[in-house]
Amino acid sequence: MIAFAELLDRLTLTPGRLAKIALLRRFFETEADPDRGWALAALTGELSFATAKAGLIRAVAEARVDPVLLGWSYDFVGDLAETVALIWPATTEAAPPSVTEIVEALRTRPKGELPALLTGWLDTSGPNVRYAVLKMITGELRVGASARLTKTALAEFAAAHGRVVAPDDVEEVWHSLTPPYQPLFDWLEGRSEAPDAAGAPVFRPPMLAHPLEPPDLAALDAAAYAAEWKWDGIRVQLVRAPGGQRVFSRGAEDVSAAFPDLDGVLASDAVLDGELLVVRDGAVAPFADLQQRLNRKTASAKLVRDFPLRVRLYDILFDGAEDVRALPFPQRRARLEGWMARHPSDRLDLSELIAFGSIDELAAIREGTRAASIEGLMLKRLDSPYVPGRPKGLWWKWKRDPLTIDAVVMYAQRGHGKRSSFYSDYTFGLWRDDGELVPVGKAYSGFTDEELVKLDRWIRNHTVKAYGPVREVERGLVLEIAFDAAQFSTRHKSGVALRFPRVARLRWDKPFEEADRLETLLGHIARQA
Repeated sequence: MIAFAELLDRLTLTPGRLAKIALLRRFFETEADPDRGWALAALTGELSFATAKAGLIRAVAEARVDPVLLGWSYDFVGDLAETVALIWPATTEAAPPSVTEIVEALRTRPKGELPALLTGWLDTSGPNVRYAVLKMITGELRVGASARLTKTALAEFAAAHGRVVAPDDVEEVWHSLTPPYQPLFDWLEGRSEAPDAAGAPVFRPPMLAHPLEPPDLAALDAAAYAAEWKWDGIRVQLVRAPGGQRVFSRGAEDVSAAFPDLDGVLASDAVLDGELLVVRDGAVAPFADLQQRLNRKTASAKLVRDFPLRVRLYDILFDGAEDVRALPFPQRRARLEGWMARHPSDRLDLSELIAFGSIDELAAIREGTRAASIEGLMLKRLDSPYVPGRPKGLWWKWKRDPLTIDAVVMYAQRGHGKRSSFYSDYTFGLWRDDGELVPVGKAYSGFTDEELVKLDRWIRNHTVKAYGPVREVERGLVLEIAFDAAQFSTRHKSGVALRFPRVARLRWDKPFEEADRLETLLGHIARQA
């Protein structure tokens, strides 16, 4: 456990990608099975414990530490595991249990035994080990090592053992494996062949698009590309194989249970790439409707009825057992159309191809996407295979230009991970005609680290009231907020919801009284509708 705790500590303090990969590779080389397998599961978000949750941590901490002091400390630090690891009374350190012993205990011991068990671990551990144990329970490591980065480290680990393995090769077999991943390490270290994912409904790494910038646009040969609409939903991969059917998010998360209305949607074996949308009477609903279905472990019958889902298909990766990713785009499109003709479904449809003769004509089409509630255009090179990652020049996303408003900061809250000591999440508002400032959104991106320091200092110096972790601030700071779309919303006091709000500019120069008015934004939404 000490080695895993040191790994988390160093990953948190190491900014460089290559340095993080080196730390991970060294850990996998030096740690024994099954400890390194369970650590890998924790790093990739594959660990969960039915009876050990954040509530257990808080209850154990409140039994040992003054609850008021704990609350104040948590408010300052912004992370429960870090707070408890630091505030836990000093004890005599002893040899902590191994990662495997902790995982097995949390998976098998009755719920009533867990408080005493966790207290014992914390009593015999230093702050770093305490932090690692608590982070394993919450499942929110946030140490700057994504699942993809970890799989890249595994590929480099394999190279040290004479295996030629790419991160995408690891991704191809990942969902056919379970912790602590003994067959994976046997393969990477040359003791066996690659785990056989044949017949398993596994995730394949998706192909991504580059944003189309003016220099790229100027050099674009229109005749070399096909065009599609860029719909405002979420990317999903539908997989059916002899071993079952799955729905995966773009980030490789199995989200099948959250979308029971897609169960059995594939009538034959295939791997299909598309966009998940809410569609009513043939019309795509606003993204806010889709949000009602997202981030849920399950969906009620009412949600399924009120927010009907459809997947708009872009591409086909496997047609039956045949891997068609190496085919150029027109051939894959023909295969997809053929698959759809053989297996029609009211929960699936095809992404429309847009006819155009020039880039200027495409630009004119793009100008009309906002009125049609479409994000923009996708351009796909006709000779492009379906390859993982974001290869430049093959697929482009040409999104509509963002809208902007000047809004007043009303509330602030600390961020997470590296930002847990900074007020980095800002609720902003617009003026109503009656003079009231009402919140219209929240932003936590778009500014530099240097700007964050200045913003944090301003928040601390202008706080007027506290509501737990939230700080209300004086009216005085204006932010220029960029967003992709706005729509009416009954869930917010302002009556409006913004899509992808982010900070475009800090308006230190602008008097807060001159920020934009809510009625102007509502009028824009009405005209767009």
